[in-house]
Amino acid sequence: MSEWLVLTLAMAAACAVVLTIVVINHRRIPDDDDPTETPDVIEYMTMMIGVVYAIVLGLAIAGVWEARSAAQETVRQEAQALHEISARAEVYPQAPRDRIRADVDAYVRYVVDEEFPYMAEHGELDARGTELLERVRRSVTDYQPANDFEGQAYQPLVDQVTIVDDARGARGQNAGETMPGVVWFGLIIGALVTVGLIFTLQIRRTGKELLLAGLFSALIAFLLFLIWDFDAPFGRGISATAAPFTDLFPQLTD
Repeated sequence: MSEWLVLTLAMAAACAVVLTIVVINHRRIPDDDDPTETPDVIEYMTMMIGVVYAIVLGLAIAGVWEARSAAQETVRQEAQALHEISARAEVYPQAPRDRIRADVDAYVRYVVDEEFPYMAEHGELDARGTELLERVRRSVTDYQPANDFEGQAYQPLVDQVTIVDDARGARGQNAGETMPGVVWFGLIIGALVTVGLIFTLQIRRTGKELLLAGLFSALIAFLLFLIWDFDAPFGRGISATAAPFTDLFPQLTD
């Protein structure tokens, strides 16, 4: 099912539930009820709870967006380091240079075509990708420089492999969901409480009040969906992509 379809259904369901409760509740109100008699303390508490929940929602959205941005940055660092390995191997003789570049290309191609979809589905790295990275490491570290010029390029190449390994590890840590279950529990309970409090204000069945109630509940549903969508940096619609790999290795995506 499309994520946008899920969002549409969630917002429609939230509106339908709220409006249904409004209509049912309105039928139970006696004819002599005065909507202006809502105690001031209830209005104050409703406002304060709404403000507190808005702050919590804002912090949650900022947290998952930061995690998504950090995940994309690790992808960029990994791709850039691999590009540096491929470029700096130019100082080596043809045989080791071609071997290093072939191993880098094989790793990049596998990450783009296989590992990213695997991470999206399973929330973790694939063992095959680890094997291919180890092959890159061996190609770089096993070569013995033949002169000082090659020796000066050897250590930077080894350092770039370390950067790739570190970035790959960070990518694996960010592959799954980042929000703890207890936070989701608080967000959902808070949404129910916040939406439920609008009924304490003796909302009526006028067009404006029904519209505002529906829009408010739809907004809460949308913000929760937004947090859920950002929560898995590699697994959902608005996710980190393999664009840095395809940008730096265009020959592998033709």
